[in-house]
Amino acid sequence: MSVSIFDSFLTTSEMIAVFDDAAVVDAMFRFEAALARAQADEGMIPAAAASAIAGVCKAELYDIPALIHAGRRAGSLAIPLVKELTRTVALYDEEAARHVHWGSTSQDVIDSAMVLVTRDALQLLDDGLAELSGHLFKLAQDHLATPVLARTLMQPAQVTSFGFKLAGWLAPLVRARTALRAAAERALQLQLGGAVGTLSVMKDKGAPVATRVAALLGLRVADAAWHTQRDEWVRLGMEVAVLTGSLGKLATDLSLMAQGEIAELAEPSGNGRGGSSAMPHKRNPVSSMIALAASRRTPQHAAALLACMDQQHERGLGNWQAELAEWPPLFLSAHGALRALNDAFAGLNVDRERMLANIAALHGLVSAESASSYLAGAIGRPKAHALLEGLTRRVTSEGKPLDALLRETIEADPQLASQVDLHKLATLFDPAAAAEPARRLADSQLQALRSRMAELDATQPYKD
Repeated sequence: MSVSIFDSFLTTSEMIAVFDDAAVVDAMFRFEAALARAQADEGMIPAAAASAIAGVCKAELYDIPALIHAGRRAGSLAIPLVKELTRTVALYDEEAARHVHWGSTSQDVIDSAMVLVTRDALQLLDDGLAELSGHLFKLAQDHLATPVLARTLMQPAQVTSFGFKLAGWLAPLVRARTALRAAAERALQLQLGGAVGTLSVMKDKGAPVATRVAALLGLRVADAAWHTQRDEWVRLGMEVAVLTGSLGKLATDLSLMAQGEIAELAEPSGNGRGGSSAMPHKRNPVSSMIALAASRRTPQHAAALLACMDQQHERGLGNWQAELAEWPPLFLSAHGALRALNDAFAGLNVDRERMLANIAALHGLVSAESASSYLAGAIGRPKAHALLEGLTRRVTSEGKPLDALLRETIEADPQLASQVDLHKLATLFDPAAAAEPARRLADSQLQALRSRMAELDATQPYKD
């Protein structure tokens, strides 16, 4: 397929090749060859005719730009393709040419071809997800106990562990890989219904032929023609969109943590990566940028697919054609985001010291809730909350650490001092201790994710 220079910036050459004009046309010819062979096996057409048809079902034999141009006039690429296939077969065997595309219809060949190339696209996504999940899992294991600020509403909240944050990035990707496989199992099905979905021309041979064609192409046999029943197909598209949204969330967090004022993470640099044409000091998060740009485009394509579902009667007018055009961009964006984030996480720089410095710069304020909860056991929740509220204001105005102010307050009150374990109180302000609950949760999550990843890695559902 042809993409603009700006489209190509946000995707990969591999995914462009999957939906390339030649790839789609080749898949259409694979359908026609399988149809002829299946009909011959069922005794519907002579075996010699099937061989003659299959022998010229090769995309390289045809002028693909001319087919596309003719398809615009005909309203369907399948019409000139079948015409040229019939003409080519007739050059060698006029009798065989009578059996080309017999009992099928234009939507059968195009939908089945799109299923075939989509299976290849899903393999690329699955491989990319496996790679990115591996990077995140390793980082999470390495940083299970690394303290880092958790932020809510874009503000510092409490101390968590970077491993816990990574597990939160990893889990949606494992779920997406699982969900894509489940949706693909239903959606990657043969389309073969003939003119109105009844296979009436093939009579009692329709179902056996469909079974044979599906087997030859490595596809599931559909319960019935799905010419205008697009639910399973669109659900697959929605899973791709959800995946891209999850990648956008990951890229958002990465870019925020890579800001110069935060500097807890940094994408790989060097060889011109992330540079600026004007500012030599800059280290731009280009992987995050590509993933974010790709994810921003996805909702519109997903919405368009949903808008195309109201297809009229037994053949859509305009909406099926629009759906075909909206389908590839979903995969182009998803794979572009995946590739970009794989590049980033393969060489991600994690600055533990900066994470600790950012926690320390808040002078203990992120431990205020923990301290308040602890003191509530001694003086009750209302008094503890009021005490910490007043002290946090002093931290802001005086710049003194909260733990020091709290210790001074307790030591100045003999009754309170007798009820408080100052050593235990001090641990509440220790980043490593504060990150411990997150570390335990992350460890448990990663064990479950490791098990699910192993199950996914053990199977190859997109191989025909």
